[in-house]
Amino acid sequence: MKSRSSATSSANPVVVSSPPRICFFGGTFDPIHEGHLAISKKACDQLSLDRLVFLPCRQSPHKKERPTASDQQRLQMLRLAIASEPRFEVDDFELTQPPPSYTWMTIRKMKAQLPPHSELFLLIGLDQWQHIESWQHPSRLAEDVTFLVVGRDGHPQQKEGFRALFLSGDHPASSSQIREKLALKQSPDWIPANVLAFIEKKGLYSARR
Repeated sequence: MKSRSSATSSANPVVVSSPPRICFFGGTFDPIHEGHLAISKKACDQLSLDRLVFLPCRQSPHKKERPTASDQQRLQMLRLAIASEPRFEVDDFELTQPPPSYTWMTIRKMKAQLPPHSELFLLIGLDQWQHIESWQHPSRLAEDVTFLVVGRDGHPQQKEGFRALFLSGDHPASSSQIREKLALKQSPDWIPANVLAFIEKKGLYSARR
């Protein structure tokens, strides 16, 4: 946790802890790839985040299809991918709940376990931001977080009752394209080596063993 000093006395400075800045990043991560990691690192650097928490979900309410890899396999791939980044964490809360996963409920649960006055952010894509009103109880979510909206260029249109910051970012990685390449027995791009080794060992997405 970051701290700052109050110079009321040069001999005995008073150290006041600043509120932790924590960002949540939800998704199926089926599988996690370099694009997820790159934008997460950029968010940590530009916003001076103390922690970025990946929240794998069992079933997105905005997607009809279920993830291809199992909950535990996706969780393990996340843990492998973030092992070398001390600011990254993964929380399996949504994997323990009945699907689908509603973000506002997860954030309320997380917030109750955090220090008071923590600054909370939610990392989402520009397309998600444009349809945020269709999420379940978006106003409740807006009470708890500042939305960190990722897009190629420009700025997200501000919405009344919501706090939003824009993070410029564009990466060619795609989970669906990675799955397609693996199904065709082709080597995928933009996936951490240890995650690919896990995929091949488990034969996920019809990958070679």
